[in-house]
Amino acid sequence: MNYHKYYSVDVVNGPGTRCSLFVAGCVHQCRGCYNQSTWPVNSGHPFTQALEDQIIHELQDTEINRQGLSLSGGDPLHPQNIAAVLKLVTRVKQECKNKDIWLWTGYKLDELSADQLQVVKFIDVLVDGKFEQALSDAALVWRGSSNQIIHYFKD
Repeated sequence: MNYHKYYSVDVVNGPGTRCSLFVAGCVHQCRGCYNQSTWPVNSGHPFTQALEDQIIHELQDTEINRQGLSLSGGDPLHPQNIAAVLKLVTRVKQECKNKDIWLWTGYKLDELSADQLQVVKFIDVLVDGKFEQALSDAALVWRGSSNQIIHYFKD
């Protein structure tokens, strides 16, 4: 898996202070997407074990109380990202038990493959659906267009 940006302190992509990872690879290529540079799956930088370790360490840091991890992109559920994302979210849930995981995807929940659903088992909130420029609304919280749905899986 490749990624474009990692923010160790982010207050925009989900509630509270978070770690946010923007992965590479998106098949949806939504018109008006604010992050078009992430579309090519081989763009950005390789996601390494060192970066995964850093994310875990920063989620465990008590000096900055982060609420959780946000995964966006690109699309974390792009088929080429599944293995690395599954490894990361599994590890977060094992080693950072009090942290939540938010994930944004262009896929809709009811069209996810069995492999993609393996990832969803570990996340707390899924924001699904393609960005639709005609339905864009700056007043929406945690999503860009009104067709996107926020699914809360865990309290």
